[in-house]
Parts: sequence; C-alpha cells; structure tokens
Amino acid sequence: MALRHTSGFWPVVAALLGNTVVAISKLLAALASGSSVMFSEAVHSAADTLNQALLLIGLRRSLKKADESFEYGYGNERFFWGLISACGIFFVGAGITAYKGITMLLDPHAIEFSPIIFIVLLFAFVVELYTLRVAASALKRSFPDVGLIERLSLADPMTLAVYLEDAVAVLGVGIAALALLLSYYTGNIIWDALGSIFISSLLAFVAVVLILKNRSFLIGRAMPEELQGEVVKLLEAEPAIEKVIDFKSIVLGWGVYRIKCEVEFNGGALLREVYRRRSMKQQYEEVRGDFGEFKRFLADYADRIPRLMGKKIDEIEKRLREKHPSIRHIDIEIN
Repeated sequence: MALRHTSGFWPVVAALLGNTVVAISKLLAALASGSSVMFSEAVHSAADTLNQALLLIGLRRSLKKADESFEYGYGNERFFWGLISACGIFFVGAGITAYKGITMLLDPHAIEFSPIIFIVLLFAFVVELYTLRVAASALKRSFPDVGLIERLSLADPMTLAVYLEDAVAVLGVGIAALALLLSYYTGNIIWDALGSIFISSLLAFVAVVLILKNRSFLIGRAMPEELQGEVVKLLEAEPAIEKVIDFKSIVLGWGVYRIKCEVEFNGGALLREVYRRRSMKQQYEEVRGDFGEFKRFLADYADRIPRLMGKKIDEIEKRLREKHPSIRHIDIEIN
C-alpha cells in the first residue's frame, strides 16, 4: 500500500506542515513579549511538530514488507513510534510548559504586550483549526455511522493523535489569549503563568490517552469483538467443522490481524466427502471376506482423510480471506 493511501497519513502531514509554521511564529512572539504562556504555546507547537514527524516515520516503517527477521511484517511500527510520540508530548510538551508556568509564578517578570502577539495567536488558531478539520474529516470517513466519542475510541492511534493534539492546540490558543488579556487588564501576570500550567495539564492528559492507546496494540490487542464473532460464525457454518473450541487473535498493524483457532472436525461430514463418488456399500462388498483387501482399504482411508482435512482447511482459510481481507494470517489447528 502506498504511504499516501495509508490511514492517518494526510492528517499527520497536514498537522506537520501547519505546526511547523505555527511553532516558528509563536516562538518569535514569545521572544518579543516575554510571555510564559506564549512560550508555552511555542513549545507546544514545536513538540507537536516533532511528534508528527515521529508519527510519519512510524507510518512509513509500518509499510515495510515481511522478511526473515519479522515474518509477520512491520505493521506494529506505527504503534511503537506513536508511543514514542505520546511520551514526547508528556515529557517535552507538558513538562517544559509546566516548568515555564511554575517558573513564572515563582519568579514573575513583566510582559511586553503587543498587537503582534494576538495576530500570531489568530494565525495559529486558523491553521490549527484547519488541521483539526482534516483529522476530523478523516475520522468521519472511517466511522460515519457512530458518534464522536465512539469514533475516537475506534480511531487508529495516528489519526487520534493528530485530532487530540490539534483540539488541544485550538483550545490552547484560546487559553493563551484569555490569559494574556487577563494579565493585561488586571496587571497581574499570575494569569499568564496559570494559563501555561493549564495548557500543560491538557497536554499531559492527551499524552496519557495516547500512551494507553498505543500500549494496548503493542502488548497484543485482539481484533474487534464484532469481527471475531463473524469469523467464528463463518467457521461454525462449515459442515466439516463440528465446533470451534478455542479462538485467539492479535493485531499485526492497523486493520491487519492474525487469528489462531482450534476446531473439532465433523467425522460424518468427512466420511460423506470421501465417499461421495462411490457407494460405501459397494466398497464394503469389495473388501468383505478378503483380509488383504480390507487392510488396503484401511491404508487408503488413513491416507485420504488427512489430505482431505488439509484441503478443507485450505478452502476455509481462502473463504475467510476473501470475506475478511484484513485477516492476513490464519492458523487452524485440529483438536
């Protein structure tokens, strides 16, 4: 699959480009004004830019083909780099922002208010709102029939990361503007420091959500229950299978699964398959009273049944892949 067609690619690219421009503009405004909340916003956008670069690396590496070292492919690379990105949000974004806010509380200094600060914030708001809209549109296309909360819970970690980061970025711009206005009109820069700390709290919350999301995939998350139910139902509908005794699945990448199941075959169905072209009674009459023929019959039967079971398993696996292309690897074991 081409990188540009991979789930999460366009939201990540849009956010990466937007945050690069916004981070530079915020940093210039922070240096000109001395505002801690403006500096926090600059750090916030810079951290987002770095994080989205990491996400893009993860997307690209997840498309590498399987090899001798990783026989099931590199799909989980996107979750690994997503986890690194989330840790970056927590330690760099939230950590530095909180430090700057607390430092401002302990050692306050005057802020140089200028119209350029609010122009930069307005510019940042427009850019962040656009990238948020790109991520929201991608989520809606993937899950059009569910509400926002369920959509976020079902979203792939890449798109979710961009959506949450941009949502916090839009909210952060509003908080920064409010903190600066309160500091200006009250003459108390504590509002500037509190704004920085509040933005830090939002970033820490987003980081924890993303860390937990990526962790669940990296430690071996199962396929969605609805899909699992469909697969088990399809298996049990096969006449040659008596019942599914055990079923396990694992995510090998976004929308890519491996399943392993233990089944009990239906002996009667296999017997009918073996003798569908020849009468069992005729076979009985041919070996009746001839021990040598009977032994040859048993040897032939013992040879045909395993091959028939293997053929049936191949047919079942083929139907499963045709019905559910997301299931790339299937292991069916006979009880």
